[in-house]
Amino acid sequence: MPRRLSPVEHSAWCGFVRMQERLYGRISRALQAESCLSAADFRVLVRLVEAPEGRMRFSDLARSVEWEPSRMSHQVSRMAKRGLVCREGYVNGGRRAFVVITPEGRRAIAEAAPRHVETVRRLFVDLLTPEELEALCRISRRVLEQLEK
Repeated sequence: MPRRLSPVEHSAWCGFVRMQERLYGRISRALQAESCLSAADFRVLVRLVEAPEGRMRFSDLARSVEWEPSRMSHQVSRMAKRGLVCREGYVNGGRRAFVVITPEGRRAIAEAAPRHVETVRRLFVDLLTPEELEALCRISRRVLEQLEK
């Protein structure tokens, strides 16, 4: 029989989930209002900007943002139509193997990033003390290390 969450554990978990949902919603709406990018566009472009030569294998890109291949395929198709990314190389079945950021994609993320950072600061970072940020970094690392196993 699974262990139930204690009241403190339940409160911590529910608070974390609600905070994450509300932050993501607010940050996503601000990003969309201030730029030509959706939150999904931004996530993909950030990964590509950080990748060597601005390119990633399609499957690695999908894994890095925790999306199913079908969702990634639709997202990349929408972004390619807008000139933010392109597909290169082929794998079995005629699908493109790599997603590559275009100059237009680089321009879009460069314009959106400063406003995005300001929103993240205003809604999250500036509300926490340096000690709280350090504790959050330690907590995040511990959870992510467990998820990587």
